[in-house]
Amino acid sequence: MQIKGVLFDFSGTLFRIESVRSWLREVLAERAVRVSEADFERYARGLEAAGALPGGPPPQDVPARLASVWATRDESAEHHREAFTGLARQVALPDPGLYDALYERHRSPAAWRPYPDAAEVLGALRDSGARIGVVSNIGWDLRPVFRAHGLDALIDAYVLSYEHGVQKPDTRLFHTACTLLGQDPTDVVMVGDDRRADGGAAALGCDVRFVHHLPVEERPDGLRTLGLVRGVA
Repeated sequence: MQIKGVLFDFSGTLFRIESVRSWLREVLAERAVRVSEADFERYARGLEAAGALPGGPPPQDVPARLASVWATRDESAEHHREAFTGLARQVALPDPGLYDALYERHRSPAAWRPYPDAAEVLGALRDSGARIGVVSNIGWDLRPVFRAHGLDALIDAYVLSYEHGVQKPDTRLFHTACTLLGQDPTDVVMVGDDRRADGGAAALGCDVRFVHHLPVEERPDGLRTLGLVRGVA
């Protein structure tokens, strides 16, 4: 097939969130909260097990009181914040203001790093004439992350779940993205890391290709090896 458009997932595909320990350490420093190393490790382990970092390790267990909002967390900004701050509050942190501060930190461009080959692949696609979109299950505006890392100019359209009130694998998100790119879904590739959520694009006729959701250091060329652009592999 001739690839006329490519849709990318955000977290775990083009960008990766910082580690739970980095996330917690940065917020403690920002709020001038000092804790012992033993307490720090205990808090970090608890937050990781709770799945409190969006884009980080998933929760080992979702409390019944959060089950409903967790299931629809990416359909609105309010649900997203409620779900993740609710998970974090399972851990007794030393400052009650830390829960909201942690949530704010994960939305900052400093908390995210692009994968090493993201700029190269996006640039090569742009040079080839392909249209590029980002389709993400998310509860906040990720555009500032792309701008801060110099990738926004390579993106033609953003389709974010919370702005549309539906989340992947709902085909409406992918259909909206293809429409914004001006392309038939059969000429579009969806690239993601979640076989269920991102695989929903296949129902429209999109080709779907997957990368592994790994730390940045462990996935230097996952996008490059997908064969999206000739000469980039």
